Amino acid sequence: MNFHLDHAASLPYFLEKTTFKGRVFMTHATKAIYKLFLSDYVKVRKVSVEDMLYDEQDILRFMDKIEVIDFHQTLEVNGIRFWCYTAGHVLGAAMFMVDIAGFSPDICIIESTYGVQLHQPRNVREKRFTYVIHSTISQGGCVLIPDEYWSNHPELHNIPIYYASPLAKRCMAVYQTYINSMNERICNQFANSNPFDFKHISTLKSIENFNDVGPSVVMASPNGLQSGLSRQLFETWCSDKKNACVIPGYVVEGTLAKTIINEPKEVTLMNGLTAPLNMQVHYISFSLMQILHRQVCS
Repeated sequence: MNFHLDHAASLPYFLEKTTFKGRVFMTHATKAIYKLFLSDYVKVRKVSVEDMLYDEQDILRFMDKIEVIDFHQTLEVNGIRFWCYTAGHVLGAAMFMVDIAGFSPDICIIESTYGVQLHQPRNVREKRFTYVIHSTISQGGCVLIPDEYWSNHPELHNIPIYYASPLAKRCMAVYQTYINSMNERICNQFANSNPFDFKHISTLKSIENFNDVGPSVVMASPNGLQSGLSRQLFETWCSDKKNACVIPGYVVEGTLAKTIINEPKEVTLMNGLTAPLNMQVHYISFSLMQILHRQVCS
């Protein structure tokens, strides 16, 4: 169980719109971030009021019904005992062990989004990623630079990097609240400096605040390119072959991000018109947020 919407987006509907009267348990961190995800989902989804499964008021009532559980804490409901272990993946993610009348089940239920896919080793993906970075920069482009790569390439230091996700910024505050839930390396680093203070990255609040001149890197949400700042930047840049879009994570069927992976000749804009897709599209999965990087238009 974790806060990602592909795991739990239907819960507000389940509790508020059906006859289900059971109880729902989450870890503290999952509940905190889950509320942010749901509120953002209600704002960015593109459906009519009649087709909305739930609204903000439903979410508020639903969140009051969620009960929290600590890792390794044992609870009992109607004779069923359960406790949870850390699952890794994201903050608050949990695996639950269930005991019914003294018997533990012999079945493991597990989510397996990537269970049928073969992944390249991380070092191979990172090599591809840095190749895209340097090949783009050599043409006057814009890229995301990991700290080590940045330090070893001073010629890239003047390239501005922007972070454009209000949701991610709010979630970052929750991550810092639960810093003791993270691994030893992060905890040790936090004792001396804030690992969530990215000195090379500036916050971008809106496209109106963006000086779209020269090479730059923008990490923007939502990752599906269905709306918001990532969609606005995509529509601005997609027709220029000097620009590039790197999709570094899982994308859902039916989204624009999923569509452009197959590199169609043109795409449909939010106003219903079409535009040629001339920008480079790279799918290098790190299961992170959307990265858009733009090259200099000369």
